[in-house]
Amino acid sequence: MNHNLPPSIVEMLKERKLATSEAHYFVMQHLDMSPYDETVDGVSVIMIVYHTGKVLFEAIEKVLDDPQVKQFIIIDNGSSDKAAQKLRDLNDENDHILLVQGHGNIGFAKAANLGAHLANQPWLVFLNPDALLQPGCIKRLVESARGQPSPCIVGSRLLNPDGSEQRGARRGEVTPVTTLLALTRLSKLVPELQKFEIHYEFNDLPDAPQAVPTISGACFAVSKRDFARLKGFDSHFFLHVEDVDLCWRAREAGGLVLFHPKAEVMHVGHTSRVEPLHVEWNKGMGLCYYFHKRAKGFWRKAYVTLLTPVILGVSVARAVVRPRLRNDEDDVAAE
Repeated sequence: MNHNLPPSIVEMLKERKLATSEAHYFVMQHLDMSPYDETVDGVSVIMIVYHTGKVLFEAIEKVLDDPQVKQFIIIDNGSSDKAAQKLRDLNDENDHILLVQGHGNIGFAKAANLGAHLANQPWLVFLNPDALLQPGCIKRLVESARGQPSPCIVGSRLLNPDGSEQRGARRGEVTPVTTLLALTRLSKLVPELQKFEIHYEFNDLPDAPQAVPTISGACFAVSKRDFARLKGFDSHFFLHVEDVDLCWRAREAGGLVLFHPKAEVMHVGHTSRVEPLHVEWNKGMGLCYYFHKRAKGFWRKAYVTLLTPVILGVSVARAVVRPRLRNDEDDVAAE
C-alpha cells in the first residue's frame, strides 16, 4: 500500500477490494476538490489503467522522462498480476509516483476524479495509458492554458503510429445526428452528408492553439482550480464520452476549449484487452446519457429517446466486427 495516500483511503483499500458503495464514497463531491495553491508550479499527470496491454509501460516511461511532471498518479482499475507487480515496483523506484490499487474497476470518470483529488500540483494532465507523450507536449499544453477564460481545457494533437493525425482530437459539436454519421461513416458513402462531419483532422493545421467545441480526453490539460469548478467528470459515465461532456460544460460555464497543434502524443489506440462489446456498449450508453442530459423540452427528449436504441444497436454492431486483442501486458511486465 502506498504510504503517500490519505489515511482514509488507505484504510478502505487495505487487504481487500472496495465494495461498490465504498468505491462511490471516496470519489463523491463531499471530498475536498479545492484548488491547490497556484503559486506552486508543477504538473500532476493522472493515468487510469485497465488491462491496457504492453504499451502501458512505454507510456509510463515517457511520463517519467518529462521534467514538467512533479507528480504521477496511476489509478489501477485492473491489471494482470504481473503487470500490477511491475506497477508496484515502479512506484517503489520513483518518489513522485502515487499508485492506487486494490479497488477494482470503478470506471474511468470516478477513477479520474479520485486522481484529481489526490493531486498536489496546480495543473492536471489526464493521459491515456496508450498515449505516448512527444517532446514538449505537457509544457505547451500548460503554457497555452495560462491566462485563458476560466474554465479552460487544452487538448493535444493525437498522432497515429504512422505520424498522421488521428480522428477525434479536434471536433465540432457532438449531437445524435453527427454521432450516428461518425459511428457508421456514412459521410464517406454519401457526399451530401459531409456537411454534418464534425471531425477536423483533414482541415489545415492551425499555427497556434485554436478554439474548438470538443477535444479528446486521451491527453489534455486543465488547472486543478478549473477542474474543481467543473466538479470533475460526471461520474455517471463509466467509460467514454465523459470528455465530451466536460468540454460542453466548460463552454456552458463561459470557458474555452482549445486544440493545441504542437502539443503532440502518439495515441496507439485499441490496445485494451477488454471485450469489444463491453467497450462499445459503454460508449453507446455514455452517448445516450449525454444526449438526454443536454436535451431540453419534451420534443428534444422524445427525439433522443427514439434514437437511443439505434445508437446502442450501432455500437453493438461495431463490437461484433472488432476483434478481441491478445492479452500481452505480461510480455513486458516479465521483462
